[in-house]
Amino acid sequence: MEVKVRRCATSYDSQLRIPAAALDVQEAFSILRSMDSSRSRLAHFDKSSGLLGTTVYYAKEAFILLFMNGPRQDEFLDPQPQNRKLNRPLGTAVKLLEGAAGGNNSDAIFLLAELNFYGNFTHPRNYKEAFHRYQELASSTGNTTAQYMIGFMYATGFGGSVTRDQAKALTYHTFAALGGNIRSEMTIAFRHHAGIGTPRNCNEAANYYKKVADKAVDFARSGPPGGVWLYRDSYRLADEEGGVYGEGASVVSSGVHAKKAGPNSDQHAAFDDVLEYLDLMSRKGDLKATFSLGRLHYEGSRTMNRNLRTARFYFFKVARKYWAKDDSIISEDDGETAKIASKAAGYLGRMFLRGEGMEQSFEKALSWLRRGLANGDSLCQYEMGLVHLYGYGVRKDPVIAASYFKAAADQDSPGAQVHLGQLFLDQGDVQTAMRYFELAVRHGHIEAFYHLAEISNNGVGRERSCGLATAYYKVVAEKAEMIHSSFKEANSAYEDGDREKALIGYMMAAEQGYESGQANVAYMLDEHRSILPLDSLLPWRKQASSLLRNAVLALIYWTRSAKQSNIDSMVKMGDYYLDGYGVDKDTEKAATCYQAAAEMQQSAQALWDLGWMHENGIGVEQDFHLAKRFYDQALETNQESYLPVKLSLLKLRMRSFWNTITNGKVKSIQSEPEPKKDWSFSEWISNFLEDDQEYYHSADADDTISGPSVHDPMPGGDDYYDDIDESIIESLIIIGLAASLAFLVYYRQQRQLNHRRAVEQQQAQGQMGGGPIVAQPLPGQQPDGGFFPPPGDPNYGQWVAGGIGH
Repeated sequence: MEVKVRRCATSYDSQLRIPAAALDVQEAFSILRSMDSSRSRLAHFDKSSGLLGTTVYYAKEAFILLFMNGPRQDEFLDPQPQNRKLNRPLGTAVKLLEGAAGGNNSDAIFLLAELNFYGNFTHPRNYKEAFHRYQELASSTGNTTAQYMIGFMYATGFGGSVTRDQAKALTYHTFAALGGNIRSEMTIAFRHHAGIGTPRNCNEAANYYKKVADKAVDFARSGPPGGVWLYRDSYRLADEEGGVYGEGASVVSSGVHAKKAGPNSDQHAAFDDVLEYLDLMSRKGDLKATFSLGRLHYEGSRTMNRNLRTARFYFFKVARKYWAKDDSIISEDDGETAKIASKAAGYLGRMFLRGEGMEQSFEKALSWLRRGLANGDSLCQYEMGLVHLYGYGVRKDPVIAASYFKAAADQDSPGAQVHLGQLFLDQGDVQTAMRYFELAVRHGHIEAFYHLAEISNNGVGRERSCGLATAYYKVVAEKAEMIHSSFKEANSAYEDGDREKALIGYMMAAEQGYESGQANVAYMLDEHRSILPLDSLLPWRKQASSLLRNAVLALIYWTRSAKQSNIDSMVKMGDYYLDGYGVDKDTEKAATCYQAAAEMQQSAQALWDLGWMHENGIGVEQDFHLAKRFYDQALETNQESYLPVKLSLLKLRMRSFWNTITNGKVKSIQSEPEPKKDWSFSEWISNFLEDDQEYYHSADADDTISGPSVHDPMPGGDDYYDDIDESIIESLIIIGLAASLAFLVYYRQQRQLNHRRAVEQQQAQGQMGGGPIVAQPLPGQQPDGGFFPPPGDPNYGQWVAGGIGH
């Protein structure tokens, strides 16, 4: 990090009392600035297009590679470098600063502390001297930056300047946070949130995260209409190399996260190659490619800075394909051109409204936005909502603004959803506002997270949730990286090869709670990457500084990263506990880490490790059958693990076979039994119908796949009935027989009922006549009323033998 002007404790009165010291500081600062400008002329040269720019760029790279690629002497072996003779300008500046510091000039003390800590302007790093200067400044003036740096050094023990002491770190960070230092506020919030050096306290974490979130939102809302453009500099170093375990073995590059693009896809292409391809297609007249180039240059990326003038050029190029200079439409029949041109008009309107790459002009902004509105472009609708809400060149009208926001929100514009939610919140409709905020959260909009955090923290429209509020505040705070994080400086130092300086920046971000910072620190400190390291065999490889060889700190940051849902970091924790690297060996904790990482079914490495531990009985009970199950799950999770898993299974089967024939005590591999379940009658009927339905669905699918004949003049015509399945006919026959049987039963019941009614009528008539009632015998009925033949009857013998009816 270069020396920057920070809040120092120097006052105007103190400079009046010590004018000589103030003049010495100004002179020293001028010398340092001149050294910085001369040193950075070559370093800040970027690759340009064209033959001359490319030649100069690669000449500079070759010069640095051949003559300036030697390591710094203080980066090896000894974290406290030997005293080296300073060059004349730097020596003069340091003497001036030391003289001023002797007169208690706070600016001089601060600059000396920064020089010794960061090693700027080729000054040798001396962390103990830096700590002494920071402590002197904090004690004499209460400077919050000095208090923050002392807290950081106590928390990490960086450079061996002090012994790690979390209690003192918490004390100094608390004093700095109470003084308004945003980095300490962020650090204290994370410590209360994660319970580092203090018991976990959700309310304290929410309180400090809210302070940072308030500043982050104020910063995001400042600047031109629409707010400040928020850059994102945080990323994981390991992800650039395929993950902690390399391409195909880490979670970020395997399984569902693996790159599965085809050979003709641009998914594996470098960013420069994509730009060259889009430029080629743009030159051929492809408007989509031209618009994409404009958008890439407008938004920028981690590997390419924003170039607003170039973006304006491409957007104008697209717009002029649809609108003439007199604003008339060139061709109304081309709907695709109109759509792309409207998007370009939306960006041009935004750039005129914000004054990006051109002079700010509300009139021109409205002109371009109205053109895009004609084709329903969501960006134009959102920007027009801002124009009417805040009165940019027009009269303020929230009602008209709400109508534009509603139209854009219906097209899933996150900015419009946030502003529409704010309008509903102002009207007291919390539930509708929350619905729009939750929609905008899907796109990562900072203000959407902030409003949900405020609603959760204050219990508006819902029960208060401290945990949810803290999580939302944390997201908001981490989105405004540029006001408190050191990722940009750390990334630059890492790319320049200054590992110590990069480590400082990443460690500061890690202490503030950034998971990516924690993963980066652990990755840089991790030397536990290979079973057979070859670095020691290479004659040109030198041993790295002890600052970059700290297994204890590496495990600490792997652990913190794992607690924030980094699965690879959780697997790394298991490796450290398994091998006793940076901690006492504990195989049970290793198995617990692997099990926790395997529960997400995303890490084939964790599953394989569990299989290996069960195969060998390390940290768990030896079980060949369970080991096979974990090996199989590893292969299901990541197909790229085919070879190691198959080799492991081959060895496992051999061991299991030997265990079986020797009657070993270990559970051998067994066939997995098919689960059987006793079904109830209703479940049996349900499953039967489902199977039947699946059968007919598969039959329909087969018919669909085969499809009608291309020679059939009338697909689905009369010939369709010739293909009726025979099973359907059988079903119809069964249904008909069942209906006939039901009819016969019904007919028999009706006959019996009619006969009973006739008998009852005869009995009634006999009672009316006064005579006895004689029942009429039925066909085949005996005189005694029975239906079986009496003894002596010729049919009696057949009845006894069961031959009646034969």
